[in-house]
Amino acid sequence: MSEEELRKILQDVKKGKITIAQAVEKFKDFSATDLGFAMIDHHRELRTGYPEIIFGSGKTPEQMCCIVELMMKKGNNILATRCSREQFAAVKQICKEACYHEVAGIISIKQKEVEQTKTYIAVITAGTSDIGVAEEAAVTAEFFGNKVKRIYDVGVAGIHRLFKRLPEIRGARVCVVIAGMEGALPSVVGGLVSKPVIAVPTSIGYGANFQGLSALLGMLTSCANGVAVVNINNGFGAGYMASMINKL
Repeated sequence: MSEEELRKILQDVKKGKITIAQAVEKFKDFSATDLGFAMIDHHRELRTGYPEIIFGSGKTPEQMCCIVELMMKKGNNILATRCSREQFAAVKQICKEACYHEVAGIISIKQKEVEQTKTYIAVITAGTSDIGVAEEAAVTAEFFGNKVKRIYDVGVAGIHRLFKRLPEIRGARVCVVIAGMEGALPSVVGGLVSKPVIAVPTSIGYGANFQGLSALLGMLTSCANGVAVVNINNGFGAGYMASMINKL
């Protein structure tokens, strides 16, 4: 439940459109619902401005359906990350409007409109192999009502490709920069733009990449100012943070 929805219920009581008993019914399980295997936080959007997000990895299709069904009854927009096709097939049985963003591994269900931003987020990758993480960031940001421009495969191995896209990158309110291997691209972008850069290391690379650790350490030790770093492969975290910055 959002602050806007809470205010509407209280205003409806004040105007006599609904009874106190009806309002109480709406407030039942207001803060959380215990499903036994999960505690669903209905209060999160009121506290933070963003609804609870489902982390799909490790959940059975049946558990996913129980969570989604409850959240749908509350009228929430629903985003589930790290989801399989099997999980989506199960969710689709209970909600025909569910969408599966296969590259991102995200299930989304839209039940109410979200105000769209005028400014945009640039999501930039070093290589094509980083696009899975980038799509997780981009789809997350779009779900929260942000415009997104995708700028893919512009890594430092062919830096002229990046320079061609600089006007679009500089026009963004915030940049999400995703790279594996040695993770150099966020430092380059950070030295060329006046906007915040959220760096996302990926696990793409050969052995000494250590499943993204070398990229993570390279980004954490960046000499460019204005670069902040999220965890390895955490496209969702980057998209969420970029949305918060874009909406300030």
